[in-house]
Formats: sequence, structure tokens, C-alpha cells
Amino acid sequence: MRSGVELIDSHCHLDLPAFDADREQVLARCAALGVGHIVVPAIAAAGWQRLAGLCDCHPGLSPAYGLHPMFMQQHRLCPDATAGPGDVERLEGWLQQHRAVALGEIGLDFWDKRADRGAQTALFEQQLAVAARQQLPVLLHVRKAHDQVLNLLQRHRPPGGIAHAFNGSLQQAQRYIDLGFCLGFGGMLTFARSRKLRALAAALPLHALVLETDAPDMTVAAHRGERNSPEYLPDVAIALAQLRDGTLAEVADATTANARRVLGLG
Repeated sequence: MRSGVELIDSHCHLDLPAFDADREQVLARCAALGVGHIVVPAIAAAGWQRLAGLCDCHPGLSPAYGLHPMFMQQHRLCPDATAGPGDVERLEGWLQQHRAVALGEIGLDFWDKRADRGAQTALFEQQLAVAARQQLPVLLHVRKAHDQVLNLLQRHRPPGGIAHAFNGSLQQAQRYIDLGFCLGFGGMLTFARSRKLRALAAALPLHALVLETDAPDMTVAAHRGERNSPEYLPDVAIALAQLRDGTLAEVADATTANARRVLGLG
């Protein structure tokens, strides 16, 4: 990547221990490659303080706070007379005291048939209500549940956001776009075997797309089997440009503008 091309990683878990050994070096390499801004979403309340501290120390990092549907066992879902308020109540209070560009990572994950769909849905609805009250966009995690998520978004109407790692249909994509959402594409786009996903990214309007890594997970083809990193975001941008028969500059400019718009980044 060359100077003058700016990229935003709209979804990267840079606060996780996988980066503890070389986080500063990763950020330096990102800056050299044009990855100038990274959005770091939370997973559980236990990580909010660490995430806030990290983002406070680095102006190019923006936090999002929320309760991830894949980690239900880590969330305190109800207030406790001895332990204090539940995590959703804590979330709303936290957002009133700490800067955030979005509420997330939240959503529904019905991939595992043993998942407690009722508990996930209740938690998701409660967080959507918080987002609506706080007027924050949301970062969505959705697997095998796009229609359910879209119906709940229609009901609660948060102020837009991003459907992270989007892999739904064109029709579902259009419903998200109509609700003010962008669609996130990451490392899977770089694999030739991801035919459906690559066709989707080529067909969707560029004004609705943002780039992401989801690091340390979901790495790019050139680093298969390794820890993913936000420094690999240019690989995703190049893949998207090739799929759309466009230029890297066009993709970088559009996806950066889209992320700024939907998340209110300066």
C-alpha cells in the first residue's frame, strides 16, 4: 500500500490478548500501510475498561461497547441484589460516561442449534433499545439469523450501523441498506473458493460497503493459518477492487467515506 490511500478497519478486536506481544508494532505497520483508523468492538463487560484504556492511548482507535451473542455465559443478564445491576444496565451507564462510535458487537448467532435463541433475542432487543435511546449505530454479528435481525431492526430502529462479516442474500442486503446500514467484508473475500461472497461483493452498491478484518480471526488468503491482523486490510481492499473491476483508490475512498458516514467518524 502507498501513502495517500486511507483505509478504515471497521471491525477489529485489537484489544484481545492475541496482540499483547506486538500491538504497538502492528499499529506502526498499519499506519505505514494507510490503515489509519480502526474500530474496536467489545465482547463482554469484563473487557470494557481494557478497551477504553487502549483507545484512549491511541487516537486512531475508536471503541464500541456491547455484549456479544456468542458469549452468553459471560454476561450477567439480570440485576442481582448482591452483585449489582445487569450488564445491559451497566452498558447504558457506561455509554453515558465513555466515548463510543457504536454499540457492539451485538446480534444473533443461531449457527449452533443448541443456542438459547430466546435469551439471545432478549439480550439483542435490550441492546437495540439502548442504542436507540443513546442514538448510537450498532455493529451486528449475525449468523443464520438475518431475517430475525432485520425484523428486530425494523421494530427498534437504531440509527444505522454495520452488518459485520455480511454473508446473506442480495434481498437481505437491500433491507439492511434501506435501514441505513453498511455491509462489512473482510478476509474471506480474498479466497477464490468464496464464490457466493465474492459475487455478492461485486454486485452490491459500493456506497454500502465497508472493509474489516475481524482480527485476530478470519485472516486473508495470503496469511492462511496465521493470526489475522489489521495490517492485512489492504489485501481485502485489493480483492474488492479486482472483483468490481475498479481501482484500489476508488475502493479505498468509497469504503473509508462509508465508514465515516455510518459511524460518525471525524
